[in-house]
Amino acid sequence: MSHEHRARVEKSMKRKLDTRCAFFVLIYIMNYLDRNNLAAARLKGLQDDLNLTDSQYATCLSILYVGYILMQVPSNIAINRISRPSLYIAAVMLLWGTISTLTGVVKDFTGMVVTRFFLGFVEAAFLPGALLILSKWYTKEELTMRNAILFCGNLISNAFSALVGAGVLSNMQGVLGHAAWRWLFWIEGAITMAVAIGAAFILPDLPTNSRGFTEEELLVAQSRMTEDVGEADEDSKDQGIFDGFFMVVKDVKVYLMMLTFTSYVVGLSFNAYFPTLTETLGYGYVPTLLLSSPPWLFSCIISLINSWHSDRKQEKFWHIVGPIFLGLLGFVISMATSNVAARYVALFLQASSYAGFIVFYSWIASSFPRPPAKRAVALAIVNAFSQLGNVAGAYVWGMKENGFRNSYGVVTAMFGITIVGCWVFRLILVRLNKRLDKGDLTAAGWTPHADVTKRTRELEMGVVGKNATQKNARGFRYLI
Repeated sequence: MSHEHRARVEKSMKRKLDTRCAFFVLIYIMNYLDRNNLAAARLKGLQDDLNLTDSQYATCLSILYVGYILMQVPSNIAINRISRPSLYIAAVMLLWGTISTLTGVVKDFTGMVVTRFFLGFVEAAFLPGALLILSKWYTKEELTMRNAILFCGNLISNAFSALVGAGVLSNMQGVLGHAAWRWLFWIEGAITMAVAIGAAFILPDLPTNSRGFTEEELLVAQSRMTEDVGEADEDSKDQGIFDGFFMVVKDVKVYLMMLTFTSYVVGLSFNAYFPTLTETLGYGYVPTLLLSSPPWLFSCIISLINSWHSDRKQEKFWHIVGPIFLGLLGFVISMATSNVAARYVALFLQASSYAGFIVFYSWIASSFPRPPAKRAVALAIVNAFSQLGNVAGAYVWGMKENGFRNSYGVVTAMFGITIVGCWVFRLILVRLNKRLDKGDLTAAGWTPHADVTKRTRELEMGVVGKNATQKNARGFRYLI
């Protein structure tokens, strides 16, 4: 295959792939709508109708993450081994849409806790699964930007959920004898189930078998990933189901990432209380929901710019820490003043701290690149453990005095810990890169297997590209 023909095939393949992967954004919007609509429903009587104390409401928020934590690693181990992950994600989405709909019929604290637990248990499959699928198609020069596009579904949902909440909660009260907050769950759950059906036909599968691509396009897709790191992106036939898990738990880097990311998530826990924080500006529930949207749209723009620049410069640390500093500035403003305009600007700054969160996910993938089984578990275990931050965060925002000043103090400290953790992780990767420079290939983090090496050579011989046959394990370096 000539360079020119290879370039044409690659361009066609990426165009099809980008189109299909864009559907992940819609799924993520529904994922977060179904997860976070509890905050909007609270403004229109959910807590009073179910006779929930503040502590019980916080438990309803946090219990979702218990199920979310339990299922992520097993789900990603499974999704790494199945040939049609599109069908798996579609089925999972259909199930969580059903559970979300049933949330609208609960009568008490117990019912809400049960439905929220299982909602988190089922939703756990999506994010680490989507990140894994993207990492099987996109090179490290492309992945951060694609992750950012995916996470725009998260950020847009924060804005969109406020608009949907305002529309439903202000117009559906008493319709057919039901409270408006119940209609919110029913409507959003039904939309989720409809989107799930489309997902089964649109989402990509693997670079070896995905529908809608030519054989040449699939071959180029596999070759690109081989060139990216120097080894075929495949697991050895000698590896068992849990080998990826055992590789991860033996790698000290993962523990630092888990602790650092958890601190980051605690710092970002204002997300679940964003309408409540906006309410401190002194407006009614409809203006409050409407005012909650612009900060997340701003965050989406900042995230795309930050991720694009991270890919272009192939740098991670400063593209994570920079947005965190913006968030810290927002926290300080919120603690220091009661001025309405200043506090609203602070909400924009706080929301923009999500831009570094997105880059962090691509840092996980690039720090545990091979084999795929190890990368799958690393993505899932770091994300799963970090959800403990959401459990803790649900109680951080129980300190309402002085405009949540004490709560802002806690998340400020958590962002400080995150910065220190990222710096230490960067130092570790710099040291590993120095070992690689000296020819110590054990620092690359994976062990060659004969069948994978053979497949690597086949791909290098089958597709000629600008980097083909030039990269190998000796050329791999961690991104810092």
